[in-house]
Amino acid sequence: MSLPSGFLDEIRSRVSISQVVARKVGWDARKSNPGKGDYWAPCPFHQEKTASFHVDDRKGFYYCFGCHAKGDALSFVRETENVGFMEAVEILAREAGMQMPARDPEAAKRAEARKGLAEVMELAVRFCRMQLSSAAAAPARAYLDRRGMTAETRERFEIGFAPDSRVAMLSFLREKGVPDADIVAAGLAIRPDDGGQPFDRFRGRIMFPIRDARGQAIAFGGRAMDPNAPAKYLNSPETPLFDKGRALYNVGPAREASGKSGALVVAEGYMDVIALAQAGIGHAVAPLGTAVTEEQLRLMWRIADEPVIALDGDRAGLAAALRVIDLALPMLEAGKALRFCLMPQGLDPDDLIRDQGADAMRNLLDAAVPMVDLLWQRETEGRVFDSPERRAALDVRLRQAIAKIPDPGVQAHYREAIRELRAQLFRPVRPERAQAPFARGKGGWRGGKPALPVMPTPAAMQSLLGQAQHNDDGAARIRESAILLACLNHPGVAETVEGDLDTVSFICPDLDGLRRALLQALALHLDTEGYGSPDRTLAEIVRERTGEDPLERLSRIGQVRDNPHIAAGAPAESALAVVREELAKHRAVTGIRTELAEAEEEIGGVADEGLTWRLQQASAARDRSLRAALERGRDEGQDENALKARLQQMIDGQIWLRRKK
Repeated sequence: MSLPSGFLDEIRSRVSISQVVARKVGWDARKSNPGKGDYWAPCPFHQEKTASFHVDDRKGFYYCFGCHAKGDALSFVRETENVGFMEAVEILAREAGMQMPARDPEAAKRAEARKGLAEVMELAVRFCRMQLSSAAAAPARAYLDRRGMTAETRERFEIGFAPDSRVAMLSFLREKGVPDADIVAAGLAIRPDDGGQPFDRFRGRIMFPIRDARGQAIAFGGRAMDPNAPAKYLNSPETPLFDKGRALYNVGPAREASGKSGALVVAEGYMDVIALAQAGIGHAVAPLGTAVTEEQLRLMWRIADEPVIALDGDRAGLAAALRVIDLALPMLEAGKALRFCLMPQGLDPDDLIRDQGADAMRNLLDAAVPMVDLLWQRETEGRVFDSPERRAALDVRLRQAIAKIPDPGVQAHYREAIRELRAQLFRPVRPERAQAPFARGKGGWRGGKPALPVMPTPAAMQSLLGQAQHNDDGAARIRESAILLACLNHPGVAETVEGDLDTVSFICPDLDGLRRALLQALALHLDTEGYGSPDRTLAEIVRERTGEDPLERLSRIGQVRDNPHIAAGAPAESALAVVREELAKHRAVTGIRTELAEAEEEIGGVADEGLTWRLQQASAARDRSLRAALERGRDEGQDENALKARLQQMIDGQIWLRRKK
């Protein structure tokens, strides 16, 4: 049977020749450079000890400098499996997850149409890049400037702009002779269901071209400039060119950069990848608005053996990381792993790099944890294991998860790692008490049954509940930045809450210094200028006293910068409501810190498994207090007093001591 002209190209794009050849050879690590698709091995076609067999993964060919064998993936399968051409095609098609085509003369037409759509996409990329220089794109350029994107970076990533017009791109492509049907098929225009005239899909958006591993433009991602747009980010729809579950943003350049670093970072979005690249971390990719798929994970492993998943430091980011675990477990094999880098709460890589610099990001990536640690956290976090039944249930869940790993060796090492983590949680020993005589006194077990440590176990401290106090630093930075930015944008609000600002103490030292500078500037502002003076704003006085622009510093965090209620043009009542709410939450959190410190002092060095439980109860009490402040609008003092009373009751009751039966 004859094959459509594009069928073999599709197989070659989905299955790398290095993946096919690797089943028969072992790569020479000294000569090979996987990041550049450059592989060397002893030739499988003749006996030799040196690595003279070369595979160029980008071009899809192999060549032996000894016996001069050469060809592509199909010829390699034919020669090594001793099969015919069509059978080799079927083998590779199955590996690529493709159906063998029926005897359909229309298939050739579809393949030709696909090639034409690729040309349409290149025209669209050129159009959008030209539009970024237009007068209509001035707000888009200003936005990119605020985000710190240099002109060189814009050129490197081919950043463009789609005008806020229903037919701007359509008109351009029509002038180039592209029929409307092809524009719609490429995902660049939408044809109404009622059969009306098509219109541009992307309007008033910053445009990010998406290219496949071979560098061919296949889709767009568009970031809306209108804050009221239904979708902040909009991707191209599924087209004959674009399968979002099989593509990764920046995959081609990241693969080349990975050849030098040996690493791969998987971020959440376009701006994260671009910020990482601009900071010198060019080996970064991102899924395209969806959870990571099996095909994307396989593509990552073709680039690097141990990609680092770096997701946003919020509940959604953690949930996404946990979903990757279930996807990856059945695919694990020796030498193919994942590590996880969870960002500080409320920050993404773009925010962190602009706020703390590239070194801070590199340090986080270097500290990424193996997947087994995140699996353990998922199964233990927020749970109490104070009975044999609960511990047995934990064992069952972990066994079921580990059983998904197909490689026996990897599975065995996972069991060993879990045993170590389990021992840390259930059988921690204090060295100074390990040799004490067997006794049970007021302080708990000694000797034969080891006493538990005063401080929480490492596993407990690594959980989100155990980290509640430490995570407050990230949440506190958001709260404190929002309070300060609202006050600087609205001097009247600052005057209203001046007394609260004077008595509160911020957790972040740098922001506490800015709070004091704000109070000093507020007094000077009131004495000399009066509110609303066009000559000297409150922010300008703070800048004169501190030597830096406070608005720029406070706007580095996206959640603060994008809050419409504290922006300069927002109603003062909205800004005041935000400040009062954030101050209430801040007082509750700082109050719980003080109480926890006093609780630890009250414990006096005696603790057992109840310590972990008490930490969980304290964290839950804090969360209830914060929710109450929002949902029921209680007075700040009432919430704080209720929380203190609850903690004092726990202390008075000595919940950490074992009770006699």
